[in-house]
Amino acid sequence: MSFLLLHGWQNRRPPGHWHHWLAAELAAAGHDVTYPQLPEPDEPVLADWLAELRTHVAAMPGDDRTVVCHSLGCLLWLHAAAAGEVPLLVDRVLLVAPPGPDVVAGIPEIAGFLPPSMPAGRLDAAARHTRLVCSDNDPYCPAGASADFGVPLGIPTMVLPGAAHLDMEAGYGSWPSIRDWCLSGSPDTPITRRPD
Repeated sequence: MSFLLLHGWQNRRPPGHWHHWLAAELAAAGHDVTYPQLPEPDEPVLADWLAELRTHVAAMPGDDRTVVCHSLGCLLWLHAAAAGEVPLLVDRVLLVAPPGPDVVAGIPEIAGFLPPSMPAGRLDAAARHTRLVCSDNDPYCPAGASADFGVPLGIPTMVLPGAAHLDMEAGYGSWPSIRDWCLSGSPDTPITRRPD
Protein backbone atom coordinates (compact mmCIF):
# COMPACT_ATOMS: atom_id res chain seq x y z
CA MET A 1 0.00 0.00 0.00
CA SER A 2 1.16 3.54 -0.67
CA PHE A 3 0.01 6.71 1.06
CA LEU A 4 0.19 10.43 0.32
CA LEU A 5 -0.60 12.90 3.11
CA LEU A 6 -1.54 16.46 2.15
CA HIS A 7 -1.43 19.09 4.90
CA GLY A 8 -3.24 22.39 5.28
CA TRP A 9 -2.60 26.11 5.58
CA GLN A 10 0.30 27.20 7.82
CA ASN A 11 1.19 23.57 8.48
CA ARG A 12 4.90 22.77 8.62
CA ARG A 13 4.36 19.13 9.56
CA PRO A 14 4.81 19.56 13.34
CA PRO A 15 5.52 16.36 15.27
CA GLY A 16 2.38 16.86 17.38
CA HIS A 17 -0.02 16.71 14.44
CA TRP A 18 -1.91 13.49 13.68
CA HIS A 19 -0.59 13.60 10.09
CA HIS A 20 2.98 13.35 11.43
CA TRP A 21 1.98 10.53 13.78
CA LEU A 22 0.11 8.71 11.00
CA ALA A 23 3.05 8.92 8.60
CA ALA A 24 5.29 7.28 11.20
CA GLU A 25 2.72 4.58 12.00
CA LEU A 26 2.18 3.65 8.35
CA ALA A 27 5.90 3.63 7.61
CA ALA A 28 6.50 1.42 10.64
CA ALA A 29 3.93 -1.01 9.26
CA GLY A 30 6.06 -1.31 6.11
CA HIS A 31 4.11 0.89 3.72
CA ASP A 32 5.33 3.55 1.31
CA VAL A 33 4.47 6.96 2.80
CA THR A 34 4.97 10.43 1.33
CA TYR A 35 4.29 13.44 3.56
CA PRO A 36 5.64 16.41 1.61
CA GLN A 37 6.10 19.95 2.84
CA LEU A 38 4.04 21.93 0.36
CA PRO A 39 5.57 25.25 -0.71
CA GLU A 40 4.89 28.53 1.10
CA PRO A 41 2.40 27.15 3.63
CA ASP A 42 1.64 30.61 5.04
CA GLU A 43 0.82 32.10 1.63
CA PRO A 44 0.09 29.10 -0.56
CA VAL A 45 -0.32 29.41 -4.33
CA LEU A 46 -2.82 26.95 -5.75
CA ALA A 47 -0.86 26.37 -8.97
CA ASP A 48 2.28 25.51 -6.98
CA TRP A 49 0.43 23.13 -4.70
CA LEU A 50 -1.25 21.48 -7.68
CA ALA A 51 2.14 20.91 -9.29
CA GLU A 52 3.34 19.21 -6.11
CA LEU A 53 0.22 17.06 -5.95
CA ARG A 54 0.66 15.91 -9.55
CA THR A 55 4.30 15.02 -8.93
CA HIS A 56 3.62 13.05 -5.76
CA VAL A 57 0.55 11.20 -7.03
CA ALA A 58 2.40 10.20 -10.20
CA ALA A 59 5.18 8.73 -8.05
CA MET A 60 2.91 6.59 -5.85
CA PRO A 61 3.90 2.94 -6.29
CA GLY A 62 1.65 -0.08 -6.50
CA ASP A 63 -2.03 -0.33 -7.26
CA ASP A 64 -3.41 0.36 -3.76
CA ARG A 65 -2.98 4.11 -3.34
CA THR A 66 -4.55 6.20 -0.57
CA VAL A 67 -4.50 9.99 -0.18
CA VAL A 68 -5.26 11.52 3.24
CA CYS A 69 -5.93 15.26 3.24
CA HIS A 70 -6.45 17.68 6.10
CA SER A 71 -8.00 21.14 5.98
CA LEU A 72 -6.70 23.14 2.97
CA GLY A 73 -5.20 19.91 1.60
CA CYS A 74 -8.81 18.79 1.01
CA LEU A 75 -9.50 21.79 -1.18
CA LEU A 76 -6.25 21.12 -3.02
CA TRP A 77 -7.48 17.62 -3.84
CA LEU A 78 -10.90 18.90 -4.94
CA HIS A 79 -9.27 21.45 -7.26
CA ALA A 80 -7.05 18.76 -8.77
CA ALA A 81 -10.02 16.44 -9.30
CA ALA A 82 -12.22 19.19 -10.74
CA ALA A 83 -9.52 20.22 -13.22
CA GLY A 84 -8.72 16.63 -14.21
CA GLU A 85 -5.17 17.06 -12.87
CA VAL A 86 -4.87 13.85 -10.85
CA PRO A 87 -2.41 11.84 -12.97
CA LEU A 88 -3.25 8.39 -11.61
CA LEU A 89 -6.52 6.93 -10.37
CA VAL A 90 -6.08 6.37 -6.64
CA ASP A 91 -8.02 3.81 -4.65
CA ARG A 92 -9.13 5.88 -1.64
CA VAL A 93 -9.19 9.55 -0.67
CA LEU A 94 -10.00 10.76 2.81
CA LEU A 95 -10.92 14.42 3.22
CA VAL A 96 -10.59 15.50 6.87
CA ALA A 97 -12.08 18.82 8.03
CA PRO A 98 -12.15 20.88 4.83
CA PRO A 99 -12.64 24.59 5.50
CA GLY A 100 -15.93 26.06 4.34
CA PRO A 101 -16.23 28.44 1.39
CA ASP A 102 -17.27 31.46 3.48
CA VAL A 103 -14.20 31.08 5.70
CA VAL A 104 -11.84 30.55 2.76
CA ALA A 105 -13.22 33.58 0.93
CA GLY A 106 -12.60 35.72 4.01
CA ILE A 107 -8.89 34.85 4.37
CA PRO A 108 -6.84 36.58 1.66
CA GLU A 109 -3.93 34.13 1.94
CA ILE A 110 -6.10 31.16 0.93
CA ALA A 111 -8.92 32.78 -1.05
CA GLY A 112 -7.45 31.29 -4.22
CA PHE A 113 -8.41 27.84 -2.91
CA LEU A 114 -12.14 28.64 -2.83
CA PRO A 115 -13.88 25.29 -3.44
CA PRO A 116 -14.34 24.66 -7.17
CA SER A 117 -17.43 23.53 -8.99
CA MET A 118 -17.09 19.82 -9.69
CA PRO A 119 -17.85 18.66 -13.25
CA ALA A 120 -19.82 15.43 -13.39
CA GLY A 121 -17.65 12.35 -13.06
CA ARG A 122 -14.43 14.16 -12.14
CA LEU A 123 -14.39 13.07 -8.48
CA ASP A 124 -14.82 9.42 -9.50
CA ALA A 125 -12.16 9.81 -12.21
CA ALA A 126 -9.64 10.85 -9.52
CA ALA A 127 -10.40 8.18 -6.90
CA ARG A 128 -12.42 4.99 -6.69
CA HIS A 129 -13.67 5.95 -3.24
CA THR A 130 -13.82 9.36 -1.58
CA ARG A 131 -14.80 9.79 2.06
CA LEU A 132 -15.25 12.85 4.27
CA VAL A 133 -14.61 13.12 8.01
CA CYS A 134 -15.62 16.27 9.85
CA SER A 135 -16.95 17.51 13.16
CA ASP A 136 -20.16 19.25 14.11
CA ASN A 137 -18.38 22.28 15.58
CA ASP A 138 -15.52 23.12 13.22
CA PRO A 139 -14.79 26.86 13.47
CA TYR A 140 -13.34 26.73 9.94
CA CYS A 141 -16.55 25.26 8.53
CA PRO A 142 -19.46 26.75 10.48
CA ALA A 143 -22.14 25.45 8.10
CA GLY A 144 -20.75 21.93 8.49
CA ALA A 145 -18.64 20.03 5.97
CA SER A 146 -21.48 17.63 5.32
CA ALA A 147 -23.63 20.52 4.07
CA ASP A 148 -20.80 22.28 2.23
CA PHE A 149 -19.18 19.22 0.64
CA GLY A 150 -20.69 15.87 1.54
CA VAL A 151 -24.23 16.40 0.30
CA PRO A 152 -23.53 18.51 -2.82
CA LEU A 153 -20.67 16.27 -3.97
CA GLY A 154 -22.32 13.00 -2.94
CA ILE A 155 -19.45 12.05 -0.62
CA PRO A 156 -20.18 9.62 2.23
CA THR A 157 -19.54 11.56 5.43
CA MET A 158 -18.64 10.67 9.01
CA VAL A 159 -19.44 13.43 11.52
CA LEU A 160 -17.50 13.27 14.79
CA PRO A 161 -19.23 15.22 17.57
CA GLY A 162 -17.27 17.93 19.33
CA ALA A 163 -14.02 17.33 17.41
CA ALA A 164 -13.58 20.96 16.20
CA HIS A 165 -11.05 21.21 13.33
CA LEU A 166 -9.57 17.77 14.00
CA ASP A 167 -6.17 19.35 14.58
CA MET A 168 -3.57 19.64 17.32
CA GLU A 169 -5.62 22.22 19.22
CA ALA A 170 -8.48 19.73 19.35
CA GLY A 171 -6.16 17.04 20.72
CA TYR A 172 -5.58 15.14 17.49
CA GLY A 173 -2.00 13.95 17.80
CA SER A 174 -2.23 10.18 17.89
CA TRP A 175 -5.47 8.99 16.25
CA PRO A 176 -5.69 5.19 16.23
CA SER A 177 -8.97 5.09 14.33
CA ILE A 178 -7.58 6.85 11.27
CA ARG A 179 -4.54 4.57 11.24
CA ASP A 180 -6.89 1.58 11.34
CA TRP A 181 -8.91 3.01 8.45
CA CYS A 182 -5.73 3.41 6.41
CA LEU A 183 -4.47 -0.08 7.15
CA SER A 184 -7.84 -1.76 6.57
CA GLY A 185 -7.72 -1.07 2.84
CA SER A 186 -11.48 -0.51 2.94
CA PRO A 187 -13.20 2.83 2.38
CA ASP A 188 -16.05 1.76 4.66
CA THR A 189 -14.10 1.14 7.86
CA PRO A 190 -15.55 3.56 10.44
CA ILE A 191 -13.45 6.42 11.77
CA THR A 192 -14.20 7.49 15.30
CA ARG A 193 -13.15 10.28 17.64
CA ARG A 194 -9.74 10.14 19.26
CA PRO A 195 -10.06 8.67 22.78
CA ASP A 196 -10.16 11.41 25.43
